[in-house]
Amino acid sequence: MTDRAPQPVDRQLPTEESRDLLALVREIAQREIRPKAAEEEDSGRFPREVFTLLSEAGLLGLPYAGEFGGGEQPYEVYLQVLEELAAARLTVGLGVSVHSLACHGLAGYGTKEQQGAHLPAMLGGGLLGAYCLSEPAAGSDAASLTTKAVRDDGGTSRSSGAESGGDWIITGTKAWITHGGVADFYTVLARTGVEGAKGITAFLVPGDAEGLTAAVPEKKMGMKGSPTAQLHFDGVRVPDARRIGEEGQGFTIALAALDAGRLGIAACAIGVAQAALDEALTYALDRKQFGHPIADFQGLRFMLADMATKIEAGRALYLAAARLRDAGKPFSRQAAMAKLFCTDAAMAVTTDAVQVLGGYGYTADFPVERLMREAKVLQIVEGTNQIQRMVIARHLAGPETR
Repeated sequence: MTDRAPQPVDRQLPTEESRDLLALVREIAQREIRPKAAEEEDSGRFPREVFTLLSEAGLLGLPYAGEFGGGEQPYEVYLQVLEELAAARLTVGLGVSVHSLACHGLAGYGTKEQQGAHLPAMLGGGLLGAYCLSEPAAGSDAASLTTKAVRDDGGTSRSSGAESGGDWIITGTKAWITHGGVADFYTVLARTGVEGAKGITAFLVPGDAEGLTAAVPEKKMGMKGSPTAQLHFDGVRVPDARRIGEEGQGFTIALAALDAGRLGIAACAIGVAQAALDEALTYALDRKQFGHPIADFQGLRFMLADMATKIEAGRALYLAAARLRDAGKPFSRQAAMAKLFCTDAAMAVTTDAVQVLGGYGYTADFPVERLMREAKVLQIVEGTNQIQRMVIARHLAGPETR
């Protein structure tokens, strides 16, 4: 083997604390995540113990306030943590991003009482969250969701065990839910009023709520260790104290969460792409043909150069969007651009990595085929890349006139 193996990413981090944080993440990834990734993905095993470890290490609440157990890290740092985790195993990196997405509504729109009651356990108490927006017939057109929440002013809250004059009964089905069936809490968007975006409200639903069941997880081409399942709400009773924000504010909450979540997906995509480049570079330096390492041949050198350039460009794009968010400036357009570019780059880089390894790249003996399969889903989740192009175009040219 050559001694010119890829080195860790040289990151530009704002503080010594953040540099120590990334070193901790790399250590955990190297010791606890990467060695088991291939075997557990192949068997479809969800690594719940890893998320427990990450919670204990303070890594599940990084971008949130320390007042409630968060890490008070800027998004610029949090996203680079996601990238490192996703490079080790996408099931973990994407899982942390989804958990953060599930916490976003309560952290940003909940009352102080709600935040004090729930956020400490959500951010650092070992709980794992999921986000419930999509439905079988409401994917890209999320505002058409039909899951309903109806007031039951005279009911008894089974989840709280106390009389309540403002409980809600939730009925319907959610689809494509990451952590569906294994999450401890769900941020659920349900219709409480008129059709369209203005009739949607957000709720925080316990994972063990009576009437909440999960279907058999979907059989997927990648990320087999991350359960994705439909959730059925059969008269699930939720106290009004678990309503997040005002009635009818749910879609606004959802869009704000998705802007932040798209940056998480972008960072995960670059992590997957970086892992693929590292594998391809190591192989190209070690594999010899015609008496030379194949990395000596210009055709492969140019491929590796293009792969590295796409990764650096994607990293710069998501970090620029993160810095806008950290500065309190609008970043929706940049988030859509980052999600679009980084996930397309991950698909291209992982495809090229398979090509660099040739026949070996097409076998499960090397991780690049798994990385290629995983990259594909990142072009779909949290808004397909066609939707990202629509978002960007609306920022440039205004709403469609048709």
